[in-house]
Amino acid sequence: MNALEEINLKGFVDEYIDPTLDLFDEIEKLKKVKNAVILAHYYQDPDIQDIADYIGDSLGLSQQAAKTDADIIVFAGVHFMAETAKILSPDKKVLLPDVKAGCSLSDSCPPHLFKKFKEKYPDHIVITYVNCTAELKALSDIVCTSSNAVQIVESLPKDQKIIFGPDRNLGAYVMKKTGRDMVLWNGACMVHEIFSQEKITRLKERHPNAKFIAHPECEDSILKMADYIGSTTGLLNYTIKDSATEYIVATETGIIHQMEKENPGKTFIPAPPNNSCACNDCPHMKRNTLEKLYLCLKNELPEVDVPREIIERARLPIERMLDISAKLGL
Repeated sequence: MNALEEINLKGFVDEYIDPTLDLFDEIEKLKKVKNAVILAHYYQDPDIQDIADYIGDSLGLSQQAAKTDADIIVFAGVHFMAETAKILSPDKKVLLPDVKAGCSLSDSCPPHLFKKFKEKYPDHIVITYVNCTAELKALSDIVCTSSNAVQIVESLPKDQKIIFGPDRNLGAYVMKKTGRDMVLWNGACMVHEIFSQEKITRLKERHPNAKFIAHPECEDSILKMADYIGSTTGLLNYTIKDSATEYIVATETGIIHQMEKENPGKTFIPAPPNNSCACNDCPHMKRNTLEKLYLCLKNELPEVDVPREIIERARLPIERMLDISAKLGL
């Protein structure tokens, strides 16, 4: 079996790694030799966050992908993020440590079904959350992230009719914040849909001084309990600026690594899900490992590509998002 056949089967390069190798050192060497940059989402394992050149949420990572002068972008995240990087930097090689790192929210909105849904509302502008496929972005007028969704909707004329997808929870939150009526696609993120209101209530009783902070992809019943609602970066910045010393965090647990680094002495407690697990990890984000990242950069595989015609159509709504964000100072 050759390397490409193995990647198609497993999703990643599977080679023996000398256990005496210092992977951090080896990755740093490879980055210099290949003029590569590592972009990592906050939901990645701590080791990957620590080796990355840039750590961020979807907006920040998109901004970095658009302006990097590296020849190779290694995207430690999920597939739609690597696709976005390829759309914004089509002449660069974009790598993903595990090409099977998908996204439940992206999967909840198949482009062929969304196209039919869109056709029912011909006078509506389409705003899609960045957590979607390149094909879905190509069907959109503007892309948004949780950092800028409210501001992007508010930047449009009040009489403009809007379709918002694929996340119904973020869409409902934006509607509540803006007072705008939007047509919502019925999609959701598995990570943010399984928080337990009952368990969080009990946790708050055990930690009466803790503030409860939540991502807007959470269900409304969870958001109603929150002291602060914000994007991943928004949650991190809130814990830095806020005077509390204890927080219950309702989003993927990877962000807690950065919260602890930025806030020595403060305590962060993952909000409990309604299953038997003790915490709420995204199984797709956690497919990436330091070993896979090393082999990915060493072999320059798996590579993520996007058809040129999709790039051309998907680039415009992403650039509209970046332009609006830049004008608003986001």
